[in-house]
Amino acid sequence: MSEDLRVSEDLRGRTAVVTGVSRRRGIGFAVASRLARAGANVFVQHWAPHDAEQPWGGDDVPAVLAALEAELVPGARLAATSLDLAAPTGGEELVARAVDALGHLDVLVANHARSGGDGTLAEQTAETLDAHWAVNTRSTLLATKAFAAQHDGRPGGRVVWMTSGQVHGAMPHEIAYAASKAALAGVTASVAHDLADRGILLNTVNPGPVNTGYLDVDAQARSPEELAAIVAHFPGGRFGEPDDPARLIEWLVSDAGRWVVGQVLSTEGGFRR
Repeated sequence: MSEDLRVSEDLRGRTAVVTGVSRRRGIGFAVASRLARAGANVFVQHWAPHDAEQPWGGDDVPAVLAALEAELVPGARLAATSLDLAAPTGGEELVARAVDALGHLDVLVANHARSGGDGTLAEQTAETLDAHWAVNTRSTLLATKAFAAQHDGRPGGRVVWMTSGQVHGAMPHEIAYAASKAALAGVTASVAHDLADRGILLNTVNPGPVNTGYLDVDAQARSPEELAAIVAHFPGGRFGEPDDPARLIEWLVSDAGRWVVGQVLSTEGGFRR
């Protein structure tokens, strides 16, 4: 029996929430697709206005959801919500809507993130720092709190957070983003300690440089020369693809990953800084 089949059996009958699922090229979509194929019911959150502001643009959300629907195994369900996680109650509202749609939740993958409106230390203001904290950190912590409150201790409770490359090196032009993501990495062990006693296993994943569109030449964020220089730091000669971190996340939330708790894991393809 293949590893994929063993994982599929693990997730049948379980329900997963995945945030930040609004683009077919995104990590969130890759994760939700894998969990759907593995047999889970899936609830996804999206906030298209954020994507529309990015140089790489948004996607057709109904088409995104239709593609996910096609990945479900027979009998599994998909539900979705548009929700701005910058709101003070966004994390709790996410879990409330998911429970209302699909019942008890077994898995939470907090993939969402605010991108843009950042800069060096000299460019930071209270507003830029608070904006990244609200989405990337506060909503993740409060969604995790709400997820834990509804969890009834049955086997398979899993939470995955997403951090970034600040765990390995400098990000001097993304101070607000790096600070908000570093907070999640830094508190992983403490929250995991709390959740483990409630039958929930938490880990945090650093996906490394994954091309979700922002590393395309026509995204106008970096020159072709800059992109080529970044690619040269990968032994495999390519950027990460959304399915690269998605494979790790699928394994972590399955029964196969039950012995990994409270870790900050990097899946970067040997990226050399």
